[in-house]
Amino acid sequence: MTTEIHRDAWGVPHLRAADARALARAQGLVTARDRAWQLEVERHRAHGTSAAFLGPEAVAWDVLARRTRLADTARRCFYRLESEDAETAAWVRAYVDGVNEGLHVTPEFTRTGLAPGRWEPWTPLAVWLSVHLLFAGFPAKLWREEAVRHLGPDAVGLFGTDGPGTSGSNGWLVSGARTVTGQAVIAGDPHRFIEDPGVYQQIRLACDEFDVVGLAVPGVPGIAHFGHTGPVAWAITNAMADYQDLYRERLRRTGAGVEALGPDGVWRRAARHTETVEVAGEEPVEVEVIETDRGPVIAGGPEGLESGVTHPSEETSTSLTPADSADPTDSTTPAAPAAPADSTAPDIPLALALRYPPRVTEDLGFSALLPLLRARRVADVDAAFDLWAEPVNVVQAADTEGGLLHRVAGRVPVRAEANGIRLVPAWELGHEWTGWHETPRAGLTDGVAVMANQRGPAAPLGVEFAPPHRADRIRALLDGKDTWSASDMPAIHTDTHLASAGPLLDHLAALDGLTGPAAELRARLLRWNRRMDADSEDAARYAALRGAVVRRLAAHPAFAALATPPAYPEVLLPWLALLPRIGFALEHLLRAEELYGVDRPRLVREAVEEIAVQPPARWGDTHRLAPWRALPDPSYEAPALSGDHDCVLCTTAVPGWTDLAARGPAARYVWDLARREDSLWVVPLGACGHPDSPHHHDQLPLWLEGGLAPVVTDWARLTKESDV
Repeated sequence: MTTEIHRDAWGVPHLRAADARALARAQGLVTARDRAWQLEVERHRAHGTSAAFLGPEAVAWDVLARRTRLADTARRCFYRLESEDAETAAWVRAYVDGVNEGLHVTPEFTRTGLAPGRWEPWTPLAVWLSVHLLFAGFPAKLWREEAVRHLGPDAVGLFGTDGPGTSGSNGWLVSGARTVTGQAVIAGDPHRFIEDPGVYQQIRLACDEFDVVGLAVPGVPGIAHFGHTGPVAWAITNAMADYQDLYRERLRRTGAGVEALGPDGVWRRAARHTETVEVAGEEPVEVEVIETDRGPVIAGGPEGLESGVTHPSEETSTSLTPADSADPTDSTTPAAPAAPADSTAPDIPLALALRYPPRVTEDLGFSALLPLLRARRVADVDAAFDLWAEPVNVVQAADTEGGLLHRVAGRVPVRAEANGIRLVPAWELGHEWTGWHETPRAGLTDGVAVMANQRGPAAPLGVEFAPPHRADRIRALLDGKDTWSASDMPAIHTDTHLASAGPLLDHLAALDGLTGPAAELRARLLRWNRRMDADSEDAARYAALRGAVVRRLAAHPAFAALATPPAYPEVLLPWLALLPRIGFALEHLLRAEELYGVDRPRLVREAVEEIAVQPPARWGDTHRLAPWRALPDPSYEAPALSGDHDCVLCTTAVPGWTDLAARGPAARYVWDLARREDSLWVVPLGACGHPDSPHHHDQLPLWLEGGLAPVVTDWARLTKESDV
């Protein structure tokens, strides 16, 4: 059979081939044709080479990618895949062959002087690692460390919320007992940073074995997160599990390299080498890459947090011998006198090492991808997700035989509770990984399962979860009708009710003696329907008031010690920024019985007096979509948005800092198990990454208004583009 590429009216590729391997090649080919620039950006980010054409702003990420050993980890995972699952490894190779065949020069390449590079068989694994390295939010442990150090242990819960650097999702499963067709419906929307081109690729993959529609990750074969095979469908949300640890390391230089102090009191050789990050328009940056028995050192070095990254002219003299790049488990030095265990002593330099599962297991879970495509029943999906590694997700699935699934999937280490909360000392016993947790399962309640990153089946595996507002609101909406159809679901996707407004409005209600304008504003907001609609003046007033309160809290002397974080790498600093932390934890901070002596009524009074005299505006005037682009587009006009961080329509701004939304629904989907052709989907921009394509941004109006495009499954309704 000839491999064919077809398109629907939205430019979505529908691929047909004889077998899975030919189909993988076609998927790589069409992805490279549609998204050559995006693929190359992701490849360079995974390799830590993006600053060579994007300039100084990309240096921080490149350094982190080098120090975390992303590319090396991907290579190791692929070589293990080859030895243990040759079929999947060959399938990944076929995808890479297609990418290399389809890569071509686009205007972005011309603009930067970059030429398309060659993908290696392990590059898709590196892309997956790169996309998800920060997904679990391990830098939040840096924040908790600082918060506890300056405010005490209660600060962990007080600031515990879905922070500025995390990603989430809404997802709900309605069983056949609650639908008009008698078959289940699965719907939701992943919340991620909105990128141009998008982080999800609408695609159909069909061969003699299977026929699957879904949302793929560009650069990775198959359909991992959201798919519909016809008889079975699945979707995921972020479980908010904690599976990455940060260790304080005590390092020292020796004549042969670098050593790290282990929990047994023995100094052991750490792997060490240097790498150079090229930077467009500036001098290169030299990076010292160190790996201890715990994992790669991501911050600091033997001289402390300030060390590890230098310009060549600033490098201190150290010789590199072959032993420096050895496996850290292969060499030890005689035990030296143990250093003091007090890690806070100013004369003890510290570094931070990251331990993350794929680096330990050399398994990224790619063996789950082909079984997912071949799934025919919920049991097949369940078995496939037993092979899943990361990110750790909550899976919902249903099949046409009435099977239902609601479970956690992924690899979470068994270790001390302290590991999940803060930094832990590498030189003390009790912080080792001792196995892997069994992933929890859950059922449905009244024929419905709802996940929106709240505490749910994954609660034993995490520390911080999203507030329950989105999940509670989705369930309340579903409880409002006895039966639902696929076409009903956009009303849930686009709900703008903001339950988290309650604490601030309660403080506002308790105020008296306000000036005339402030009293009028108070009355308006207390009558407000709490909907964050783009055309709402009251929503804009509430957001302005909230921002003013956040800024006042952030400026309060009680939090002054948290205003300047330690010298951690720049890419991790968003998790330590005080103002966003207060903005996302505002509900907790306003409800706390006592807040470090802060006079909250006075701060709210000052804020309402300030905002009351500002000219009226609508929420959409300032709440606008700001997608990330590797290269800025000066012609882009940011559209107005409805929603807010805690709305089901989760369009996330940073209260007190900006109303622009860089994060939101990266796709919306509705999987109908009765008739797959009644399923629906949309992405924020379009199916194609080329700026001159009619399908570059053609879905944006639909996405903005909450509409969904039909999932076309009839080949006769598609336009054949070519044979490959």
